[in-house]
Amino acid sequence: MSEQLKVSPTSRSLLNDKWDVVLSNLVVKTGLGFGAGVVASVLLFKRRAFPVWIGVGFGLGRGYAEGDAIFRSSAGLRTVKA
Repeated sequence: MSEQLKVSPTSRSLLNDKWDVVLSNLVVKTGLGFGAGVVASVLLFKRRAFPVWIGVGFGLGRGYAEGDAIFRSSAGLRTVKA
């Protein structure tokens, strides 16, 4: 029996890779915004809720902006040199 490997087209693979990066980036940015909002709320604003929501909003906005840039890019995924 011959084994046939299913190879997805490169465009689908690239799109899946971009979605993975965008969604993980969105979760990380939102989490960082939430954390910064909690810290600001506790330290500066007597435990009010608005710094947390502002932090989450900034995180979502930044994640969306970077995701939009990733999808609009004609090149592949951006790489970061360490």
